[in-house]
Amino acid sequence: MATAQPKKLTKKLEKSVREMKLRKFVLKLYITGATPRSTRAILNIREICEEHLQGRYKLEIIDIFQKPVLARGEQIIAAPTLIKKLPLPLRRFIGDMSDREKILIGLDLRPKK
Repeated sequence: MATAQPKKLTKKLEKSVREMKLRKFVLKLYITGATPRSTRAILNIREICEEHLQGRYKLEIIDIFQKPVLARGEQIIAAPTLIKKLPLPLRRFIGDMSDREKILIGLDLRPKK
């Protein structure tokens, strides 16, 4: 009987890892036009997504100058702002997304130190 418990735990852990690899990410990046800061944010988050979430993400880029209603609905107070809608919990990141470690930890792609 003592060997049954570790097998169950191993199977649960393996299942959990498989499910994490299959999670789909829904991200929204709010920017303010074609500014250098907005451009850096777009390039940085696309690079992070392609490197760590390839085929498992949807990234929507929203220019708050063109669609201010969407920004108001999300209560955007600074730009660029990235919102991780899924998987939960919802998270927000402000800036040009150049702090890769902070973004990876916030997206739960890297453990907290």
